[in-house]
Amino acid sequence: MLSWQVGRVKITRIVEMDLPVPAKVFPQATAAELRKSAWLYPHFVSEDDNTLKLSVHALLVEAPGLKLVVDTCVGNDRPREITGGQPLATPFLEHLGEAGWSRDGVDAVVCTHLHVDHVGWNTRLDDGRWVPTFKNAQYVWSQEDFDFYKTLDADPQKGPANGGSFRDSVLPVVEAGLVKMVKGAAELEDGLRITPAPGHTPGTIRIEFESKGEKALFCGDILHHAVQVYRPDWNSFACLDQVNARKSRRAAIEYCAGSGAMLMPCHFGAPFHCHIDHKGDGFAPRFAANF
Repeated sequence: MLSWQVGRVKITRIVEMDLPVPAKVFPQATAAELRKSAWLYPHFVSEDDNTLKLSVHALLVEAPGLKLVVDTCVGNDRPREITGGQPLATPFLEHLGEAGWSRDGVDAVVCTHLHVDHVGWNTRLDDGRWVPTFKNAQYVWSQEDFDFYKTLDADPQKGPANGGSFRDSVLPVVEAGLVKMVKGAAELEDGLRITPAPGHTPGTIRIEFESKGEKALFCGDILHHAVQVYRPDWNSFACLDQVNARKSRRAAIEYCAGSGAMLMPCHFGAPFHCHIDHKGDGFAPRFAANF
């Protein structure tokens, strides 16, 4: 696992699984287009240009008086399309312990949106029931996302929402009274701010963090792959609102380029986190060295 400092804040990446996907998830990602960015190889694109290398991971944020988990992956014991229809049985919680964390010691969980690969470890299977994994934590996500997927889940023609994850990874936490839903921008802690970034989902949020003058931006699925730093106009098929997804992506990239904030993505494979520099009329990533 990787750990690094942003001011007084320690951030640790806990990988649940690698996720190679076909390059065609971006309709524009032809071999010719990908090869325009030589830095994508070999870490982010296969040598045959057909596969994009992604990761599913959670980010542990440890600040004085706060232990926060950003996005909670897919989770064990539930068959999902993203896992080939088979339930995972990963040592995710053991890795949490190896990082010096305990389930009961987590203070907060923030889900950037409510897709299946960002909510899974919100809950765990206990004697046949889905119960909150982090029983002492406050879970935070957007009211807009919850309302959208609640309506979708209740529709007999469209439910269950998000492959069933709304029912087994979201509702049990709500029923336990552990959720704080936010509308618009919100200050969670000193130096920790949530900003709306709709597009990928109706209520996608980004998380901005500052400590001792250093900044980080947790972007969730605003960016899925490193190529989108260079091509912020590229959307994957998973973005519900294509226009606003581009706007939110551009805004996140401009924030990082203008403020020096480290970009903390949820799906980039190693080397993973980066600064973003202006380059001509576009942008280029500058990846951290410790990978």
